Amino acid sequence: MARQVTYVFKGKRKTIPFSFSLFHDMYEAAAAAENVDIKSFLAMEQQLALTSRGQGISKNFRQKEFARMGFSEIKFVREEEA
Repeated sequence: MARQVTYVFKGKRKTIPFSFSLFHDMYEAAAAAENVDIKSFLAMEQQLALTSRGQGISKNFRQKEFARMGFSEIKFVREEEA
Protein backbone atom coordinates (compact mmCIF):
# COMPACT_ATOMS: atom_id res chain seq x y z
CA MET A 1 0.00 0.00 0.00
CA ALA A 2 1.15 3.51 -0.75
CA ARG A 3 1.66 5.80 2.21
CA GLN A 4 0.28 9.30 2.36
CA VAL A 5 0.98 12.30 4.55
CA THR A 6 -1.59 14.94 5.41
CA TYR A 7 -0.76 18.39 6.75
CA VAL A 8 -2.05 21.94 7.00
CA PHE A 9 0.11 24.61 5.38
CA LYS A 10 -0.92 28.24 5.87
CA GLY A 11 -4.52 27.26 6.52
CA LYS A 12 -4.97 24.76 3.66
CA ARG A 13 -5.11 20.99 4.25
CA LYS A 14 -3.13 18.94 1.75
CA THR A 15 -2.42 15.25 1.23
CA ILE A 16 0.69 14.01 -0.56
CA PRO A 17 2.21 10.61 -1.40
CA PHE A 18 5.13 9.53 0.80
CA SER A 19 8.04 7.15 0.26
CA PHE A 20 10.88 6.37 2.67
CA SER A 21 13.16 5.94 -0.35
CA LEU A 22 12.74 9.66 -1.13
CA PHE A 23 12.39 11.27 2.31
CA HIS A 24 13.76 10.69 5.78
CA ASP A 25 10.48 11.58 7.48
CA MET A 26 7.07 13.13 6.88
CA TYR A 27 8.33 16.61 7.78
CA GLU A 28 10.86 16.57 4.94
CA ALA A 29 8.17 15.37 2.52
CA ALA A 30 5.81 18.19 3.48
CA ALA A 31 8.57 20.80 3.16
CA ALA A 32 9.56 19.46 -0.27
CA ALA A 33 5.94 19.55 -1.45
CA GLU A 34 5.73 23.24 -0.52
CA ASN A 35 9.24 24.11 -1.84
CA VAL A 36 10.42 25.19 1.62
CA ASP A 37 14.21 25.13 2.04
CA ILE A 38 15.04 23.32 5.28
CA LYS A 39 18.84 22.97 4.95
CA SER A 40 19.58 25.27 7.90
CA PHE A 41 16.87 23.56 9.94
CA LEU A 42 18.41 20.12 9.26
CA ALA A 43 21.87 21.37 10.26
CA MET A 44 20.54 22.76 13.55
CA GLU A 45 18.55 19.59 14.21
CA GLN A 46 21.70 17.51 13.69
CA GLN A 47 23.63 19.68 16.15
CA LEU A 48 20.85 19.31 18.72
CA ALA A 49 20.90 15.54 18.29
CA LEU A 50 24.66 15.45 18.86
CA THR A 51 24.61 17.61 21.98
CA SER A 52 21.41 16.51 23.71
CA ARG A 53 20.28 13.29 25.32
CA GLY A 54 17.04 11.70 24.26
CA GLN A 55 14.67 12.48 21.41
CA GLY A 56 12.42 14.89 23.28
CA ILE A 57 14.48 17.97 22.51
CA SER A 58 14.83 17.17 18.80
CA LYS A 59 11.14 16.35 18.46
CA ASN A 60 10.10 19.55 20.24
CA PHE A 61 12.48 21.63 18.08
CA ARG A 62 11.11 20.03 14.88
CA GLN A 63 7.48 20.69 15.80
CA LYS A 64 8.10 24.31 16.82
CA GLU A 65 10.18 25.15 13.75
CA PHE A 66 7.67 23.64 11.34
CA ALA A 67 4.87 25.53 13.10
CA ARG A 68 6.92 28.72 12.61
CA MET A 69 7.24 27.87 8.88
CA GLY A 70 3.44 27.59 8.59
CA PHE A 71 2.91 23.83 8.96
CA SER A 72 0.59 22.10 11.40
CA GLU A 73 -1.09 18.73 11.90
CA ILE A 74 1.57 16.78 9.97
CA LYS A 75 0.73 13.09 10.18
CA PHE A 76 0.49 9.85 8.22
CA VAL A 77 -2.91 8.99 6.75
CA ARG A 78 -4.36 5.82 8.20
CA GLU A 79 -6.08 3.59 5.74
CA GLU A 80 -9.15 1.87 7.11
CA GLU A 81 -9.42 -1.82 6.34
CA ALA A 82 -12.60 -2.77 4.54
